Amino acid sequence: MGFAMKSVLAFLFAAALSASGHAQEQRSIVMASTTSTEQSGLFAHLLPAFKKASGIEVRVVAQGTGQALDMGRRGDADVVFVHDQVAEEKFVADGFGLARRAVMFNDFVLVGPAADPAGVRGKDVVAGLNKLTAAKTVFVSRGDKSGTHAAELRFWKTAGIDDPAAKLDGRLLDYRACGCGMGPALNIASSVDGYVLTDRGTWLSFKNRGNLAVLVEGDKRLFNQYGVIVVNPAKHPHTKTALAQAFSDWVVSPDGQASIAAYKIGGEQLFFPNAKN
Repeated sequence: MGFAMKSVLAFLFAAALSASGHAQEQRSIVMASTTSTEQSGLFAHLLPAFKKASGIEVRVVAQGTGQALDMGRRGDADVVFVHDQVAEEKFVADGFGLARRAVMFNDFVLVGPAADPAGVRGKDVVAGLNKLTAAKTVFVSRGDKSGTHAAELRFWKTAGIDDPAAKLDGRLLDYRACGCGMGPALNIASSVDGYVLTDRGTWLSFKNRGNLAVLVEGDKRLFNQYGVIVVNPAKHPHTKTALAQAFSDWVVSPDGQASIAAYKIGGEQLFFPNAKN
């Protein structure tokens, strides 16, 4: 075989590899999601099942819901999977996302020292927060514009406190906004025997509990809904709409919903599918 022929074959082989790599790259999407779905271990269970079914790899950027939606607004994600329905509906109404679809739910819980020095234990989260305002203890807020932070602020507002970071300053309660994910916030609360609002999924997967225990649960206001939204290609034509739609379709399908329901820790289910197909 002549040198020229070898060169041609080498070029064709390199081109084939490049095309293969490019095709593989095109079979992946970026999903902006919450720290709760990531740190609870759900995605480590769910996404391999989706890849097996579709061949599509999902690269997750886990952060607060507000930041995840901002990624979608900038076109830095193909799909968002978050838990703040009001913010999600605005994201769609503003033209940044296609239809919002309900996927699953769990609930929030208020955890704190098992001895409960503030006396918040019960089923009323607003009554619990009111008791915290008069207690000499620590409350750790995520303070990161996440879905959990948004829920916390709603509960404080119902308790008559519009801006806890400002209005609780100087009171007995030491209100600390960490600007961090759910896992780090739980770690801080554990280290100082403080109180913190968390989604149940992350709590169940959390190993460093120390003296913390669930103190407030069962309040209907603690319901925590998750939704999925494909980023609107009319705003960002470069996004991988078809692949993102494939994920959205799968996660609300019987197979995707069954995979969510099957994820358990210690025999306890973390998320409950409730898609409306």
